[in-house]
Amino acid sequence: MKLVVVESPAKAKTIEKYLGPGHTVLASYGHVRDLPPKDGSVDPDQDFAMEWETYPDKARQVKAIADAAKDADALILATDPDREGEAISWHVQELLRKRKALPKNVQRVTFNAITKSAVLDAMAAPRELDTDLIDAYRARRALDYLVGFTLSPILWRKLPGAKSAGRVQSVALRLIVDREAEIERFTAQEYWTVTARFEANAQEFSARLVELDGTKIDKLTLGDKGSASAAKKAVEAGQFAVASVETKPFTRNPPPPFTTSTLQQEAARKLGFAASHTMRVAQQLYEDGLITYMRTDGVQMAGEAISAARKAVADRFGAAHLPDKPRQYTSKAKNAQEAHEAIRPTDFGRLSAGSGDHARLYELVLNRALASQMAAARLERTVVELASDRARLRATGQVTLSPGFLALYEEGRDEKGDEEDGAKMPHLAKGDRPGMLGVDAVQSFTQPPPRYSEASLVKRLEELGIGRPSTYAATLQTLKDREYVRLEKQRFIPEESGRLVTAFLERFFEKYVSYDYTAELEDELDDVSGGRMAWLKLLEDFWRDFKPKAGEVMEQKPSEVTAALDEFLSPWLFPDKGDGSDPRLCPACGTGRLALRGGKFGAFVACSNYPECKFTRKFGQGGDAAATSSEPTDLGEGIMLKSGRFGPYVEQGDKRASIPKDVSVDLDWAKKLLSLPREIGMHPETGEPISASIGRYGPYLMHQGKYARLSTTAEVFETGMNAAVAKLADAAAGGGKGRGASREPLAVLGAHPESGKELKVLEGRFGPYVSDGTIHATLPKAADPKALTLDEAVVLIDAKAAKGPAKGKKKAPAKKKAAPAKKAPAKKAK
Repeated sequence: MKLVVVESPAKAKTIEKYLGPGHTVLASYGHVRDLPPKDGSVDPDQDFAMEWETYPDKARQVKAIADAAKDADALILATDPDREGEAISWHVQELLRKRKALPKNVQRVTFNAITKSAVLDAMAAPRELDTDLIDAYRARRALDYLVGFTLSPILWRKLPGAKSAGRVQSVALRLIVDREAEIERFTAQEYWTVTARFEANAQEFSARLVELDGTKIDKLTLGDKGSASAAKKAVEAGQFAVASVETKPFTRNPPPPFTTSTLQQEAARKLGFAASHTMRVAQQLYEDGLITYMRTDGVQMAGEAISAARKAVADRFGAAHLPDKPRQYTSKAKNAQEAHEAIRPTDFGRLSAGSGDHARLYELVLNRALASQMAAARLERTVVELASDRARLRATGQVTLSPGFLALYEEGRDEKGDEEDGAKMPHLAKGDRPGMLGVDAVQSFTQPPPRYSEASLVKRLEELGIGRPSTYAATLQTLKDREYVRLEKQRFIPEESGRLVTAFLERFFEKYVSYDYTAELEDELDDVSGGRMAWLKLLEDFWRDFKPKAGEVMEQKPSEVTAALDEFLSPWLFPDKGDGSDPRLCPACGTGRLALRGGKFGAFVACSNYPECKFTRKFGQGGDAAATSSEPTDLGEGIMLKSGRFGPYVEQGDKRASIPKDVSVDLDWAKKLLSLPREIGMHPETGEPISASIGRYGPYLMHQGKYARLSTTAEVFETGMNAAVAKLADAAAGGGKGRGASREPLAVLGAHPESGKELKVLEGRFGPYVSDGTIHATLPKAADPKALTLDEAVVLIDAKAAKGPAKGKKKAPAKKKAAPAKKAPAKKAK
């Protein structure tokens, strides 16, 4: 008997069917052991010796594999074809060796797709474990451990309220914080655009003013209403004729098939998926044999896949949509692992698969892979210039001559450009005089750079060479779980804690959160993967500089750290007011100076005249935000801003309202908050009112005692009837009654590999639990509910199901009714 070990039960079930008798296929349910979260798990003084510990919840799987291995003629390790897959195989082998259950014949096989032909081909060509990949895995785990277990204690002691820091997560967080600072520094500039509307051949088109009286009109040339109005009058008075018509044909080639990074980006843009959700769904599609392996940097497809894609294109769109020769792609990504194919369907004849998010992601993968082998789109761009005696206008348009791959797929964009090249243009010739319909002068303001979305942040991380695409989903999820950032309208905004941690790391560990250094370290880790560098040398070089730096910071007093951060953050905390006054001058007492202070619950700004002056301001409010102090502040109209035990609040008469974190309070906001709850209107079906308000758990909608959660405070005042009805319906569809209808899962893990039911982690009365809608399994006390994996959840659900329904408790026997007490005989009178 041959024992085959894979990661997941779904993969095991499929492969066992392909291999047939003589093979036993068992799942490890992911990693079986890791470095225990305690001091000494990595010992730099003993050549970075690593102490591994089996996961307690994997004991059953490990025992089953060990028992089967004792009777096996051969062990075939068939985990995923990447560094993590190689590491899982190595861990299984080492555990079996430790238990003296390792067969003499050990083989490693990999396949890029879980299809019968791919699996059987792999079984016919086994290899040994790749020690270079295992060394790279060990180097990464050791680095992450050393950074985390060295920095985190420093943060806890020197920076109250901080949680932890990680090697790649801290750099990703810095990107978000740096972008926010860039936005805050941005000063909007007014500009005006003058556009004339024309008609020719019964078709309207627009032309923008580009020159006036011999002066070129750029974006910011018309900076006020007066100059814009004068330009508008000059255009209105002009007699315009076509001065030139320039037509330029051009082609657009299709993008290559998906890599891990581009799949995460497109799924975020087009489907609204978080990177972690994209990878969960893709993992299930892979395990179901529907797509190839989803952790890859490669952009090429196998020859037979290209042939199948071309045939599918010809069948669906005709031969005209095929290029003369198959398209070949080369990755531009730094250190791309070209050994793996791009992500593609295993069967190009299958146009759909699964349902819900699985179907949507499969269709995205299919269309992108098919489009990569389609003909280029042929387009034509037309630029028309119209001139009068004083002004020159320009109109641009675009015509699709042959759609090519655009008939099926167009790549999404993170940000839309200003130019409208897609407008249709009538046929015009030099000397034509189209009729003018009107002239518009539109005021605009320059916009700051946009906050990062998941798609644009993943793209930026890949451009900088920070981390690797297979780790991005976990990196972004960690930032959210630690509450260093929040997502609003699909954009990352740093929280106070994230901003403070970033400032601390930039001030005291600048090298280790620099973009260049982190990218260089990734290059070295790739060198270890490729056998070009010894993993121990990498760790020695890192530790030689990092250890003394950490020791130096640890020796500093918390007050010294706070003073250094006060100076480092001064431009943000105390920005120049522009009037020559001291930006640190206390607004309450008028004599004290403001400075950063550290407290039990984090950093804040306080007056130097404490305790005489008790003015304080939250750290995250920056220099321009409304301050809070122990002394009430009159906002006007009888509304007072006060600070209480649970934070700042506003008060008017006998009515109070807490101030949410995402609001910088002023008089207008105070009036809004005090006006809650807000009635949106009557539900069109029930005729009962729908209201919006803010409660203990944040903003929400309420209708007939049922709730739906809102994302931001602004939504409480902006949500209309249609959106409210839809949100309430979504909340009701999520199950639960009353307040429970608004309770969101802590995590959505994906479908159970056998039942197909969706597994979710929920918060219950007695703690977090995992549920498939029918079976509920309590999480172990030490488990992090937000870090639970699908495989771990399956184990818990299966174990609970195996126990069967809980036996009903026997009713305690009814207590016998106590007999009435006998009356004592009356005493005889003497």
